[in-house]
Amino acid sequence: MGQGRLPARLGLACCLLLLLLGGSGGLGSRGPPPAPGPWEEEQGPMAEGGPWGRTRYEAVKKHLGAVGALSKQYWQYLACKVWQEGCEEEEEKESSPSPGWSLPLVGQDYLEILSAWYCSFGKCCKTGDCRIVNNITGLEADLNGQLHGQHLAKEVVVRAVQGFLQSPRPEKALVLSFHGWSGTGKNFVARMVASHLYRDGLKSECVRVFISLFHFPHHKYVDSYKAQLKKQISEIVQLCKQSLFIFDEAEKLHFSLLDAIKPFMARYDNEGQVDYQRSIFLFLSNLGGNTINEVALDFWRAGRAREEISMEFLEQRLRLELQEPEENGYARSHLLEENLIDFFVPFLPLEYHHVKLCARDAFLARGLPYTEAALDEVAGMMVFVPTEEKLFSAQGCKSVSQRINYFLP
Repeated sequence: MGQGRLPARLGLACCLLLLLLGGSGGLGSRGPPPAPGPWEEEQGPMAEGGPWGRTRYEAVKKHLGAVGALSKQYWQYLACKVWQEGCEEEEEKESSPSPGWSLPLVGQDYLEILSAWYCSFGKCCKTGDCRIVNNITGLEADLNGQLHGQHLAKEVVVRAVQGFLQSPRPEKALVLSFHGWSGTGKNFVARMVASHLYRDGLKSECVRVFISLFHFPHHKYVDSYKAQLKKQISEIVQLCKQSLFIFDEAEKLHFSLLDAIKPFMARYDNEGQVDYQRSIFLFLSNLGGNTINEVALDFWRAGRAREEISMEFLEQRLRLELQEPEENGYARSHLLEENLIDFFVPFLPLEYHHVKLCARDAFLARGLPYTEAALDEVAGMMVFVPTEEKLFSAQGCKSVSQRINYFLP
């Protein structure tokens, strides 16, 4: 939609709104009531108090003048909500409104909706904050409907994000570390978080995605990467009161890069400075996948449902694996040592019926019909491990959407 058409559409919406708020506002242009006819004259004194009697007309006229003043207040309120220019001067002028008139709460709610409608077409404030939606209800609903086999991830992500956003002043940035095999839903959840917190999702100016081997491929340039990374994070935090940073393949990040961004995640009092405590950091890693899978396999062999696996049971095992002195940035950085990661979120391996659900979603996303036989055939194309049990999909759901191309006409 062209930007030039927005003021016209906004003006039309405001006109409709004012008509609704002002009731019969157009009556003010009709002039005085018509002279009484013969029948009205015969009514005598009753005409004075009738529908168009002189006394009633004066009362209506006075009322419409008040409605006009109220309409002006509505317009000023809406203009300040959207454009935010010259508002201080107008507020000073209107600091003493007419007695008996104030901005009704219902009307204010309508204007909040209208200003949000205007902002949905493009950025209407310098920081982009008006495009932050923080739709936790939608996030929870979509995780429940579209993320399969991950009861722990659903619960931890929703509770952690909701609690963080509801806190009036968090002690530190929220740091979540997603762990599990490839294809289990780590990237899917990260995208979903972005799309429900920001109207523009991953394209938002307040969101940045870093892929280790793509953005930081050469260790010999790590000093340059550190400077660039800190600069980008600082700029985004200054632009947005609430920012989101996603690090994919986090285990391949050089440990000095993790230490370089440590100050953005730490607890400290930065009053009067840029507020980094309103940031969210998501680290996505395959580390810990083997430990998570072993626990899931043990539960299956013991005849216990995977939904019985608890965070308390898995988190300590995850921490121990991440601390092993191998070539991974977690172990060599100070993130674990200083407890800067708030939650280690385990993604369990996916079973056959989970893969079928992913295939169903892929068919529906394309608007294609499907049958149970087709879903079974897609799931049957995947490789399942261990060799004996053939319980878990080695690729998770990663290649499911490509495999349904086989069924296209």
